[in-house]
Amino acid sequence: MSTTAAGTTIGISAALPTTEDPTGYSALTFTKVGGVEQIGTIGATTNKVEFQPLDGPKEKHKGSTDYGSLQPSMAYDEDDAGQVLMRTAAEPDNNALYAFEVTYPTGEKRWSQGRVFGFPENVGNADSIVMANPTIEFSKKVVKSA
Repeated sequence: MSTTAAGTTIGISAALPTTEDPTGYSALTFTKVGGVEQIGTIGATTNKVEFQPLDGPKEKHKGSTDYGSLQPSMAYDEDDAGQVLMRTAAEPDNNALYAFEVTYPTGEKRWSQGRVFGFPENVGNADSIVMANPTIEFSKKVVKSA
């Protein structure tokens, strides 16, 4: 069944799960990030490794896995607790992993751990909202729960 993205939320936690499964992530307390307009693509990609022998068909293998990244877009809010935590995670001297939780309108959840690489602010024209556009790079596989 398809659904719209309306009502989807993202949360961040400075604590990490004791186990990388729904039970471990469900035990954490996540701080909801407010003002989110869009979250981005969730999921891993695997690099393709190719070899073309002179005598025979091309061989294709799975290479390294990239657990993905999120590029959420949000209305900048100096006082939003989730954005404050994300800005802390984005500090250049902060190399800590954080846990993230995306909750769909259906109640399904996606969890992972990653680092926030920057929290740039985007100032448009007089008829636009000041936005923030962080990048979250996942270091662990995405765990799914219904």
